[in-house]
Amino acid sequence: VQLQASGGGLVQVGGSLRLSCAATGGTFSRYALGWFRRAPGKEREFVAAITSSGDSTYYRDSVKGRFTISRDYAESTVYLQMNSLKPDDTAVYLCAANPQSLARPPMGPYDYWGQGTLVTVSS
Repeated sequence: VQLQASGGGLVQVGGSLRLSCAATGGTFSRYALGWFRRAPGKEREFVAAITSSGDSTYYRDSVKGRFTISRDYAESTVYLQMNSLKPDDTAVYLCAANPQSLARPPMGPYDYWGQGTLVTVSS
């Protein structure tokens, strides 16, 4: 499966952005999907994940209540709605996919990765 992320940009503190990640080349409904981010000078970290069925979602503590992951099967796209953005959310955001059959933890590891999209939150 190939993944293409988009939707990043520059936003002020407290603002919102919605990231999209379009999947092609695979059966979308068979993949668990995740969002990760890499801030300048830091390691990549888990942000959110959703199961292949969409019935379970997972978030890192610092984004709970602010970010929402969802998926659209008709569009083969996973979204990350980000509200109440903070300067610490500034990072390159990457989407990732795993066949659900592998039954891996939501935080990974993931087999397939898209390119990143940059989110910059200005104060």
